[in-house]
Amino acid sequence: MKTKTPQDIRILNLAEPVAAELGLEIVRVRVLSGKRARLQIMADRPDNAIDVEDCARLSRGISGALETEDPISGEFDLEVSSPGIDRPLTTLPHFARWEGNEAKIELDRLADGRKRFRGILAGVEGDNVLLDADGEEDTTLIPFDWITDAKLVLTDALIEANLKARAEAPATTEGDE
Repeated sequence: MKTKTPQDIRILNLAEPVAAELGLEIVRVRVLSGKRARLQIMADRPDNAIDVEDCARLSRGISGALETEDPISGEFDLEVSSPGIDRPLTTLPHFARWEGNEAKIELDRLADGRKRFRGILAGVEGDNVLLDADGEEDTTLIPFDWITDAKLVLTDALIEANLKARAEAPATTEGDE
């Protein structure tokens, strides 16, 4: 779910080593069309405290690889950002990390007569996401491979947890890389 197209995968393969060198994780890559293409790369730090300087360093690092490999024909704008508070969940560990928070999940097929679920993340079990879905008594087991889109829902509890994590994150100074 980090990518949707072969072009996105190619860009992810260029971006991940650069991000790893900077201590960052690529959350999602999307090439968005329009009058001028836009390459959107979302990244985060392991402590979920990515800042503008991290994004700028990643942008500079990726730019060279993009110029050399030229994975997008024509001109495009590069947008490197944080995933935000109501972040997309694109890997199985994301679902474990954000256990206890509300999420929306969309599937590529019907499960229990529907493709969209909303509820509280209850962790992971093997290659499955556990969700205490709204309106369901039992915990729903969703194969990760069936998920096409997932994101956290912006709630007061999520905002509070985010603010607390940022307050507890170690301060970085210019030159920490």
